Amino acid sequence: MSTELIVPTLGESITEATVSKWLKNIGDNFEADEPLVEIETDKITVEVPAPHAGSLKEIKVSEGTDVEIGGILGILDESKGKTPSPKKTENKEEKIKEEVKAVKVETKSSPAKSSPSARKIAEENNINLEDVTSSRSDGRINKEDVVSHLSSSNKTTTNKGEREEVVKMSKIRQTISKRLKEAQNTAAILTTFNEIDMSKVMEIRKSKNQEFQSRYEVKLGFMSFFVKAVVKSLQEYPAVNAEIKDENIIYKNHFDIGIAVGTEKGLVVPILKDADQLSFGKIETKIIDLSTKAKDGTLTMDDLTGGTFTISNGGVYGSMLSTPIINRPQSGILGMHNIQKRAVVVNDEIVIRPMMYVALSYDHRIIDGKESVGFLVKVKELLEDPSELVLGI
Repeated sequence: MSTELIVPTLGESITEATVSKWLKNIGDNFEADEPLVEIETDKITVEVPAPHAGSLKEIKVSEGTDVEIGGILGILDESKGKTPSPKKTENKEEKIKEEVKAVKVETKSSPAKSSPSARKIAEENNINLEDVTSSRSDGRINKEDVVSHLSSSNKTTTNKGEREEVVKMSKIRQTISKRLKEAQNTAAILTTFNEIDMSKVMEIRKSKNQEFQSRYEVKLGFMSFFVKAVVKSLQEYPAVNAEIKDENIIYKNHFDIGIAVGTEKGLVVPILKDADQLSFGKIETKIIDLSTKAKDGTLTMDDLTGGTFTISNGGVYGSMLSTPIINRPQSGILGMHNIQKRAVVVNDEIVIRPMMYVALSYDHRIIDGKESVGFLVKVKELLEDPSELVLGI
């Protein structure tokens, strides 16, 4: 019995993908959920798993070829047994021979004979693929070839006599630029500020961090406190968690918090889904996981899809104050900043306290000044007296 291997849905805005690598050869056996082929878009790379155990009967789309979402990648045979086919052993031997030859022989390749990931990196860094040397026997350029070429080029092309350098904007930087400009053009963005005495939060972190780390295997950070405070404040001020669509206001009854993460290629905002249902430990664990995936370039569309509100921590870079831009179609974003000891007045006395400026940028079309200020004051109150966050009352 034969079945079709279909290109899965990869996101609302994605209509096609490119087959970057087949992980199985024709005749190879596999188990259910075993990855069969790797496909990629301009945003992510995913492995398409086997829907059942069987063998690969036919490859419909070769490597380097584009295919539409829902298209047929290959034909699978359910009737094959689990015993390895003789062809598989021969293919392994041939592959080993090719790899040995690839190490010894380097050939030039045309742009057409290159993987999608190689073309993507080359385009982002303004590299002519004809100048890249392939390490494969078939002359096809892969991602590692382009990275190696880029590394060697950076060492040899610096010209101290040049006063200017023209570098083509990367695809991700173009996307970031477009989205930020759209946000400014379509929303009435206003920013309100406040400051938070972080003494109580820092005391809890200091006294409970070791116990927290032994239980959850992650450190107790500031972000979990802010996520908890933001969720409670959003529950009290639902307009900050809403969005405008056409002539309607959509109020969200779920709390999916975007955490802005800076990477080498630019800013990404993975989503902490159902943050209101997560404990401090789960929040810190998921943030570490998403941040690691962002820096490794392994985020999936599900990691980046959705989001009702965003938190951006410029304090990790030393920022004292900023006006963050909302992440469309959301209506609000909270900016965290650097913690600095400052002289403040408490009970008519001047004391030294660790203070943080916070900023809420919001869409004034849907959020009034009273709501925005109230939201930020609520966040401040919850962090200056975190007993409500810790006790959950």
